[in-house]
Amino acid sequence: MLVLGIKVPDDLIERWLAWFAPPVQPFAIPPDLAGSLKLDDDRDRLTPEVRDTFCLYGLGSAAIVWLSQADARRLPVAVRRSQPTPHRWPGSIAGREVETVITYVEKGRRPSRHGDVAPATWDAIASTLPGARHLAGTFPTRSGPNCFGTVMAACGVEGAQEAWMLREPFEDWLAEHTAKGGHDDEPGTVLVWRSADGAAQHAAVTLGDGWALHKPSQGWMSPTKVLASGDVKYSARARGQRLHRHHLRRGVRALA
Repeated sequence: MLVLGIKVPDDLIERWLAWFAPPVQPFAIPPDLAGSLKLDDDRDRLTPEVRDTFCLYGLGSAAIVWLSQADARRLPVAVRRSQPTPHRWPGSIAGREVETVITYVEKGRRPSRHGDVAPATWDAIASTLPGARHLAGTFPTRSGPNCFGTVMAACGVEGAQEAWMLREPFEDWLAEHTAKGGHDDEPGTVLVWRSADGAAQHAAVTLGDGWALHKPSQGWMSPTKVLASGDVKYSARARGQRLHRHHLRRGVRALA
């Protein structure tokens, strides 16, 4: 099945459905409400995939409780409406499960254009970006793999595509293997968006011939895809962030 122009195996679609509409789902509620309803705060049960499905970030002191659709009706309406994202129950999508989860994955996201890249372009970057062609047009098997690891893996860092790559190892790699400056029409220019405090927020890498590779987020629904360089830059724009360029200056080593 094609999703965002990417072939997705049936077993991965099944995992998507398990993360997208499980029979018991998490709710972030005030601790005093959890206590009054005798609901256990079970944050440890929150997997990265379910966290990303229900956008449960920056929870502070909120209690995480797990409820079926029937049990969720015990919550005040205002609390149900205050959840970060709507809850989608298995019964509400019965008979159209696959269609619904694919619509969710595709909504607001550009399809990957890896199939539009000329074979000669892939051949030309085989030594500079040895991991790029393999990564282009793929979905992760779970939540976690992110933009920093994707860029490093495209540049040949073994295993980086599977890691939830933190800023520190990415910055270390950037300092060791790149120099400041670069051109968007050349392969191997690493694009880094930084916030006002200098912290890296997103990264991509150019493939040449007007193409770039990136993974928009760490979520299971976010593929590694190829877009026109201008589209990557447009989609990564955020208030308060500035784009910086680096170019590869020597070969990279495998990730320890």
